[in-house]
Amino acid sequence: MGPSGPAYGLLGPSAQGPDGVQWTPTGPDLSAAHAERLTKQHTEVPMSHAAHPDATALTDEELRTLDAHWRAANYLAAGQIYLMANPLLTEPLRPEHIKPRLLGHWGTSPGLNLVYTHLNRVIKARGLDALCVWGPGHGGPAVLAGSWLEGSYSETYPDVSRDKAGMERLFRQFSFPGGVPSHVAPETPGSIHEGGELGYSLAHAYGAAFDNPDLLVACVIGDGEAETGPLAASWHSDKFLDPVHDGAVLPILHLNGYKIANPTVLSRLPEHELDGLLRGYGYEPIHVTGDDPMAVHRAMAAAFDDALDRIALAQRGARDDGITERVHWPVIVLRTPKGWTGPAEVDGEPVEGTWRAHQVPLASVRENPAHLEQLERWLRSYRPEELFGADGRPSDGVLACVPDGAKRLGVSPHANGGLLVRELPLPSPDAFAVPVDKPGTTLHEPTRILGALLAQVMNDTRLRRDFRLVGPDETASNRLQAVFEASGKAWQAGMLPVDEHLDRHGRVMEILSEHLCQGWLEGYLLTGRHGLFSCYEAFVHIVDSMVNQHIKWLKTSRELSWRAPVASLNYLLTSHVWRQDHNGFSHQDPGFVDHVLNKSPEVVRVYLPPDANTLLCVADHILRSRDYVNVVVAGKQPCFDWLTIEQARVHCARGAGIWEWAGTENGGEPDVVLACAGDVPTQEVLAAAQLLRRHLPTLAVRVVNVVDMTRLLPHEEHPHGMPDFEYDGLFTTDKPVIFAYHGYPWLVHRLAYRRPGHRNLHVRGYKESGTTTTPFDMVVRNDLDRYRLVMDVIDRVPGLAVRAAAVRQAMADTRVRHQAWIREHGTDLPEVAEWSWND
Repeated sequence: MGPSGPAYGLLGPSAQGPDGVQWTPTGPDLSAAHAERLTKQHTEVPMSHAAHPDATALTDEELRTLDAHWRAANYLAAGQIYLMANPLLTEPLRPEHIKPRLLGHWGTSPGLNLVYTHLNRVIKARGLDALCVWGPGHGGPAVLAGSWLEGSYSETYPDVSRDKAGMERLFRQFSFPGGVPSHVAPETPGSIHEGGELGYSLAHAYGAAFDNPDLLVACVIGDGEAETGPLAASWHSDKFLDPVHDGAVLPILHLNGYKIANPTVLSRLPEHELDGLLRGYGYEPIHVTGDDPMAVHRAMAAAFDDALDRIALAQRGARDDGITERVHWPVIVLRTPKGWTGPAEVDGEPVEGTWRAHQVPLASVRENPAHLEQLERWLRSYRPEELFGADGRPSDGVLACVPDGAKRLGVSPHANGGLLVRELPLPSPDAFAVPVDKPGTTLHEPTRILGALLAQVMNDTRLRRDFRLVGPDETASNRLQAVFEASGKAWQAGMLPVDEHLDRHGRVMEILSEHLCQGWLEGYLLTGRHGLFSCYEAFVHIVDSMVNQHIKWLKTSRELSWRAPVASLNYLLTSHVWRQDHNGFSHQDPGFVDHVLNKSPEVVRVYLPPDANTLLCVADHILRSRDYVNVVVAGKQPCFDWLTIEQARVHCARGAGIWEWAGTENGGEPDVVLACAGDVPTQEVLAAAQLLRRHLPTLAVRVVNVVDMTRLLPHEEHPHGMPDFEYDGLFTTDKPVIFAYHGYPWLVHRLAYRRPGHRNLHVRGYKESGTTTTPFDMVVRNDLDRYRLVMDVIDRVPGLAVRAAAVRQAMADTRVRHQAWIREHGTDLPEVAEWSWND
């Protein structure tokens, strides 16, 4: 299959650089040596190529313009940290020109500026579509500087114009009240990665490259970030990158030697040891090392040309020549001093090249005249009068390497994925619905039913390739294996005859790392595509901090008019707490919902569909939604069917409602409300309602099922929340409410604590009592079982304690009998195991 768009993308047309100079490939003989190597088995260890300063024949003029852009970016980065006035140093620095609070991070900025400068060069020379993921935690000054220089920042924020007044505003707003953060953030044009997300940059970069065949995704990895577990696992993403249908990722491992206060592990490895590590991951290292700016510029240009030539050759081999061996992609290892070009020494202590350069190298500038003088010398060392005109506009030499239009990093549509996202072709849930002639008499596995719908989505996006299913080795375990009829599992490593469903072009992503699943999907969504993350409920907690950041990203993005809405991040949590009886206590944790519901209400949604048809309706809704994080909890074990597809659609639209057929209020006022949320709690509530109907036939029972947990919140606190009058009509203000909830019971209290009837609310749920046992024993252990619920009704409805004492005793006796039965037989009581709704 040939590539779409420009041929081979990264080789590009016969492009010309500034002043009409022809760019030429460098490095080894690509047409012969590389082609031969790429056709050999992937087990062969590839040669490493160290970029040499003389490898790329930059003219003196090209070198001068590259250095001018880099110096300008360094000046702007330092200015953002320190200055609030006098941006062009047209007068001597005075204390009032300095910000009262010095915030920001200088140490990583020169290296990031170097990458921005050289990315500009190759984008312009080769006509590339490119995106950069900026991994170092607080690289905001550098990326803002690059965006302002290329004009994308001023186009996004016209009040920060590309002149003297705009430069002053750029400086003043940085880490200032009412301004912008010190890290790369949603406010930063061209970004898809929050700078505080240490460890996730490479996963985001690969997610952006999947199904983006003409896109180059550069990814700068800080050497502190490289020590994290998620980043270490992310190197394995190369085994999932399809050179035919996917774009390319170019990792740039920036080793400046230090974190906040300590050296970094990879920077202290000998080069041969680091090479062995990277080659073991499957990459070909290209080294750029030094502190002499001109030599580093030449080496960096050589490294980029070599890397992009290798990438283009690999893509050509896969797309045109049918080569299927796994590609060993290049990685640039960039070693430059921390705080490069900044103060070499402050107060007798070394700064440049040490941990002291990490944040603000000169900290007492307002109060210390010597520091103020040293800051001025530092800033003037960049020779701003050569870089900017008297009006503050960048000179032509500074902008010579900057690409035009949408090729600029700050305006890449891939970094504003809502501009590219298309409506997902979703089939009607009706086509996959299960028939329900009578509630609670047939059983289906909800996620298996959903799997058929997802398979259709996979099939309908086969050509457009903008939907992926990710999960940690659990697609079949979670009963979603129908998707394999439409797409196999992405895989570029070795294959054996015994393997099933592996596919070099697959769009199902499985790796036993929740971090990678989350990172891939986030990168995929933020660049304009759709997806679903399926996970065991207990282990999704591994990505707690990642979903935090994504929710914050979405919240901020929604406040930026220029960021278009992207497809929602959708979780399907299954293999849940109540049916992890076989795996035991370690697999029993329903708390992810609590975590998510602590977050921004305009972004988060939580759904607990009670059966297969409601799951279909919820899935249809979330896959159509934009700018949300949707959490769906649904079982994979056989579950009773309660609602027809028509009833399910209406019930899901309400989010919470009365199941009249299950209650006994008969149009009157209830004596008690039995509420439920989740598939197992729903079954137990229905069984309890049946017991009450049998043993206390005059008791008026209302059954309420909740699908959308945010409906319990007041309308003022969440867009889906119910007004008090609606909530009170459903749950009453003065009647006992026995609420059987899927997760930790205190969450329901937290959501509903402001309601007038909260004093009557009694919630049963999971309370950390788990083990390897029978399914029904799990609910008994946590007092969520039907017999305990009947006892709760008797305990809380006025007058029943005496009148129904015998019924209560019978319920308690059954619980005792249950304990004896499971220890003797290893199975649940027959009346439980064989129960169905037959009223």
